[in-house]
Amino acid sequence: MRWLIAGLALLAAIAGGGAWYARHRYQAPGPLAAARDVVVPPGTIRSIGAVLRREGVIDNPLWFRAAAELTSRAGPLRAAELAFPAHASLAAVLDVLRHAPPVEHPVTIAEGLTAAAIAGELAASPVLSGPVPVPPEGAVLPQTYDVTLGTPRAALLARAEAAMRTTLARVWAGRAPDLPLASPAQLVTLASIVERETALPAERAHIAGVFINRLRLGMALQSDPTVAYAVSGGQAIDGATLTAADLRLDSPYNTYRIKGLPPGPICSPGLASLQAAAHPLATKDLYFVADGSGGHAFAATLAQHDVNVARWRALTKAPAGGR
Repeated sequence: MRWLIAGLALLAAIAGGGAWYARHRYQAPGPLAAARDVVVPPGTIRSIGAVLRREGVIDNPLWFRAAAELTSRAGPLRAAELAFPAHASLAAVLDVLRHAPPVEHPVTIAEGLTAAAIAGELAASPVLSGPVPVPPEGAVLPQTYDVTLGTPRAALLARAEAAMRTTLARVWAGRAPDLPLASPAQLVTLASIVERETALPAERAHIAGVFINRLRLGMALQSDPTVAYAVSGGQAIDGATLTAADLRLDSPYNTYRIKGLPPGPICSPGLASLQAAAHPLATKDLYFVADGSGGHAFAATLAQHDVNVARWRALTKAPAGGR
């Protein structure tokens, strides 16, 4: 009997030591030297363990499989791109696999891009997947969107269009009274012109005020970006110097020939330009021209505008232009 008691005590000690070692392995720091994002594909516990071993997240797939099986009631292992912290223990690795949110990537749609340019940039994004439709011009709200790896391009565009609808409804509802704009669509069109006319936030409302004054007086807007849009067939706005022939182009987007707004936006304006179009500066100015330093010189009279144009030409040796 004495030897039986001693043997049972020894077996209990061995079992207890094994349990302690298993617990130690489960909680001990892992081999991952620095935090890392890993794409975990769909698969079995064995295949997931192989991926994690290859990526350096774990060092022993057998221990990983055992721990995953023994803790299976905590939930299934998910397929996603996941962020594993440095030296993650088996316990931490399994918690990430079961409960951590997928890694998100920022995808930025910049202000002032045409619909064609937006589609091109999204098509080139390695984060997104699937075909990309060209959205209606001005329908997308430029901002940064967080997406998970493999998000369909069409789904991101749908989000961006929904964001524009929500934002536009809010801006239109809070617009200044008595604007010569008949609809939210016209607000977007004006905002798109403002977006392309200046890169300076402080000028947006002033330029919007000039165009509002011209609309009220029935004057042509004479906006170069609208002509550039027409010349490119709606594909681009940047990169070309307009010629006298371009200014004579027969197009509803040529605001040197038509009076009032063009039939639609020339780009996707950002929130700041939408707000500027909805709340233009109260000004008597009817003209503006580049001042040679990145901004514009404004004028209420044609005589003063001619002085500003002459100053700009002297600074840049540029051909005749301006508004």
